Amino acid sequence: QVQLVESGGGLVQAGGSLRLSCAASGRTFSNYAMGWFRRAPGKESEFVAAISWSGGSTYYADSVKGRFTISRDNAKNTVYLQMNSLKPEDTAVYYCAAAGGSWGSIGDYDYWGQGTQVTVSS
Repeated sequence: QVQLVESGGGLVQAGGSLRLSCAASGRTFSNYAMGWFRRAPGKESEFVAAISWSGGSTYYADSVKGRFTISRDNAKNTVYLQMNSLKPEDTAVYYCAAAGGSWGSIGDYDYWGQGTQVTVSS
């Protein structure tokens, strides 16, 4: 069982930066791949980024490549999403999630946090 709690969301100007954190509880955290997803008002959930259990492999949505960086610190049971050059289109509720096996699609993720709001003003 893994419990996830996101933090770090808020209001930021376009072009600014924000770092989201996802704190996990559970002794098997390091065995899970981790992902970030987002949902904007009136839109479907969207994949943002994912990282393997070891941190050696990452994957990003085309819309955030070069701007966002996912990382993890297994000693702290925490995954991060560094967001730079933010755009108004990035406004959404951001969720972290854990995948126990495959991690290539949203259906692979077994545990989800409650989300944190990110608002980017123009």
